[in-house]
Amino acid sequence: MIVVTGGAGFIGSNLIAGLEARGLGEIVVCDSFGRADKWRNLAKRDLADLVAPDALADFLAANRGQVKAIFHLGANSSTTERDVDVIVRNNITLTLELWRWCAEAGVRMIYASSAATYGDGQNGFDDDGSVTALARLRPLNPYGWSKHVIDRRIARMVADGAARPPQWAGLKFFNVYGPNEYHKGEQQSVAAHVFRALAQGKPATLFRSHRPDYPDGGQRRDFVWVGDCVDVMLWLYDNPGVSGLFNMGTGAARSFADLAGAVFAAFGRSAEIAFVDTPEAIRSRYQYFTQAEMHRLRKAGYGRIFTTLEEGITRYVRDFLAHADLYR
Repeated sequence: MIVVTGGAGFIGSNLIAGLEARGLGEIVVCDSFGRADKWRNLAKRDLADLVAPDALADFLAANRGQVKAIFHLGANSSTTERDVDVIVRNNITLTLELWRWCAEAGVRMIYASSAATYGDGQNGFDDDGSVTALARLRPLNPYGWSKHVIDRRIARMVADGAARPPQWAGLKFFNVYGPNEYHKGEQQSVAAHVFRALAQGKPATLFRSHRPDYPDGGQRRDFVWVGDCVDVMLWLYDNPGVSGLFNMGTGAARSFADLAGAVFAAFGRSAEIAFVDTPEAIRSRYQYFTQAEMHRLRKAGYGRIFTTLEEGITRYVRDFLAHADLYR
């Protein structure tokens, strides 16, 4: 049995599709659904059970000895969330509880961290998981801070020789795009927003640069195809001897203008780009540049080539966004 928290979400539902395709046994999803269409992310999947987040502890206690691994992808992932108590409960408290349970039960744990832990990038994007290196990072928002708290706490426990799961891995996800992100509203990838504008015959909207060293549309991010994220997580599952904190990007920063151009090309239509001011609420906490250092994952043995931006966007548009059925 494999448990995926946040399994109805964007990355989680893509992972479940990958686990099911591999025939890795019973899959249990822990998530909340609300009244929106999030359930559609799992409509094609064969699931053993669905567990509400507040019932997870009881479920794990009742199924101790059956659970082989937990992929902990559940979190409040909004970078604009201001209620820090909500973020602490969902992103810190639950993660530490799962870590302790996995350590005691001897269950493998792979969890989601974030590139938001790097803040403005002054200290680079090296996934050095040591206590000293992590102490230098300064996240810019409560979400990034919550992920950083977990990374630092795990690093400290590992350094102190405390009990740990037999395999543990944290993945610092960069800018992920791909199918099943539609429930995220304004938090969907820029690729999805650009496509939607094109489909409606409107200009594609990008944030204006508020720094002289970046032209409008020249802000650069490490955009990563969700299928590559799934491949890495399945590789970790296949390699239980690999533990550590790893970046989950491509190692190549591309501009937002590049991304919009890739959507235009995949859709077969040229379009206008309209630049709008970055909202004041996030302007001082905006990452103008991210680029994952990927040598640690490579050194650990992961050898597959990451999908280029143009190839990934083409897949996203051709196989999902341009279809009546958007879901994987």
